[in-house]
Amino acid sequence: MGFYNGFLKDAARLLAYFAATVLFGALVAPVLYWTVQALNARGLLTVLAAFDFETYFHRALLLGAVLFFWPLLRWLGLRSWRDLGLTPNAHRGRDASAGLFISAIPLLCFGAVLLVLGVYTWRPSLAVLPLLSRLVSALVVPFLEEPIFRGLILGVLLRSSPAWVATLTTSAIFSSLHFLKAPAHTSVVVTWNSGFISIGNSLAQFNQPLLLLAGFSTLFLLGWILADARIRTRSLWLPIGLHGGWIFANALFNKIAHRELVALPWLGKNLLIGLAPLGVALVSWAILRTWWNHVEAKKA
Repeated sequence: MGFYNGFLKDAARLLAYFAATVLFGALVAPVLYWTVQALNARGLLTVLAAFDFETYFHRALLLGAVLFFWPLLRWLGLRSWRDLGLTPNAHRGRDASAGLFISAIPLLCFGAVLLVLGVYTWRPSLAVLPLLSRLVSALVVPFLEEPIFRGLILGVLLRSSPAWVATLTTSAIFSSLHFLKAPAHTSVVVTWNSGFISIGNSLAQFNQPLLLLAGFSTLFLLGWILADARIRTRSLWLPIGLHGGWIFANALFNKIAHRELVALPWLGKNLLIGLAPLGVALVSWAILRTWWNHVEAKKA
């Protein structure tokens, strides 16, 4: 009974945190979009001109999650990262680098296979600036999302529930929130309520069984792998490396290769969507566990 009550209390506070984050994102996304467009008109931040409103909405959600992060910690009565089950990592460089290679190399090898099969073809030219922006995302996004999902949410749930329950819940939240983004170019004309319209359009995706199977399942597994890495190391550095590797490898491949067909549920619009990418993620997980067991064996 105590476990049940503690889990419900923590879950309710996290739900309030998510509600505040989504409301903030919906209200702030139009302002971000208009601000960047105004700067573009003056020749500033032109590298961001190609991004549509849905991208700004997703970034506004991340901004809200970061802004409400510390108030939530105070509400939960947490004073330090140790209260979330995290400890200082003397091997953070090793763990982050290992995570980067363990996630990126299998995904790029999968992309090479798709090129050979003709599912993708080489692009005739490579745009450098969009590639650099994706590199920045690979560096920045994991440092925003991992403290929130594997640091805060998983850490809070681990206080009052078994590891598998906390991991399952966190992975489901991680996957669901990544679906909280409407298809590209949905909001052509941006108004004050475009953020709320985007929420409605993103929820409509759950009515498409193949898309749900292809996208949600892979993201759920990636979230579970990241949670497993965090629990094993009691640190965020290995999940940060894994997360960054997936983002960068996927973005790099999409910039150098063009998709010729979509074969849901096997393969979606990029290398991280579909049942085939699910298999690639399982390969990375097997490599991760083998590597970590080797690290632990050397300590013995």
